Amino acid sequence: MDHAATTPLDSDIFQMMTPYLKFEFGNPSAIYTEGRKSRKAVEEAREKVAKSLNVLPEEIFFTSGGSESDNWVIKGTAFAQKKIGGHIITSAIEHPAVLNTCRFLEKMGCSVTYLPVDQFGMISEQSLKNAIREDTILVSIMMANNEIGTVEPIKNLARIAHENHIPFHTDAVQAFGNIPIDISELDVDFLSLSGHKFYGPKGIGVLYCRKGMKLEPLIHGGKQEHNLRGGTENTAGIVGIGEACQRASDQLKNRAAHERKLTAFLIDQLTQIPGVHLTGHPHLRLPGNASFCFDHIHSEALMTALDLEGIDVSGGSACTAGSINPSHVLKAIGLNDEHARNALRLTVGKENSLDEMKSVVDTIRNIIERLN
Repeated sequence: MDHAATTPLDSDIFQMMTPYLKFEFGNPSAIYTEGRKSRKAVEEAREKVAKSLNVLPEEIFFTSGGSESDNWVIKGTAFAQKKIGGHIITSAIEHPAVLNTCRFLEKMGCSVTYLPVDQFGMISEQSLKNAIREDTILVSIMMANNEIGTVEPIKNLARIAHENHIPFHTDAVQAFGNIPIDISELDVDFLSLSGHKFYGPKGIGVLYCRKGMKLEPLIHGGKQEHNLRGGTENTAGIVGIGEACQRASDQLKNRAAHERKLTAFLIDQLTQIPGVHLTGHPHLRLPGNASFCFDHIHSEALMTALDLEGIDVSGGSACTAGSINPSHVLKAIGLNDEHARNALRLTVGKENSLDEMKSVVDTIRNIIERLN
């Protein structure tokens, strides 16, 4: 029940990766036969990723994951555009990979505007318009929030940025594989993905960079990835994410319908319990996300009790697990410290069943009664 944190590696994808872990281990940059085999696998995967996003293969760059992709586009843009200005616009509910990168750049002399959100986690177009300055070099807004599942109006926000000649980046780590993404329609300049969020391997990600955009390297070394990211390519991981992207695109409609059915059941049943409140947008949310806050029940107690029952859930983002501070996302949507600490995120996947949802609801209901 925590697919937003990670998904299980698809067994068929693992089988496709295995030869590049054991036998086809040539360096993709080598010119001999074994190297050319690995290079062919890398480029075939690049084409699969590009097709799933409706972009050109040469606009796809492989990274170590979503966090690196976010870091690269934000820092890389700041370094490339430092003569123009140093103002970045993002939102108050971004993933730590974006927020902490922006905070780092603030220490380096950049200025950052953190856009507020409403009670559902939505960013208004007017707030973006109001924040734009002459020295704004980048707008970075996530496509869907990892804690509350709210889906942002990315197409409209990107249009506003472009009307002011400002590049636009979206962290689509949670969105890809859950909602349709066509970059030619969204018209974003940069987009981040992470393989393990859609049944691919961990340790591999993607940065889409529109052809012609200025971006300084984050990792210096050899001439890999069009001379923009040094380091020997993770061939097995690249093969895995290429296939995962293709499958996610092919299976999107059925998977989303299945997950929406399960979360609709969770939301309907759990909000009937006194003191349980849905967080995030009631309709404009990821199909597999059902997030709640509870009156007078700490999420840690709930998570521990559910863990003892063999049910894996999260109190928010897995990337902030262990923090004693209330969720910055829940605080941003207006919850007080108590409610922001009393959160539970249930995120389902394609392998979950309705019977499991019924068991989860019954278990949560019993735990709440016991804790009360």
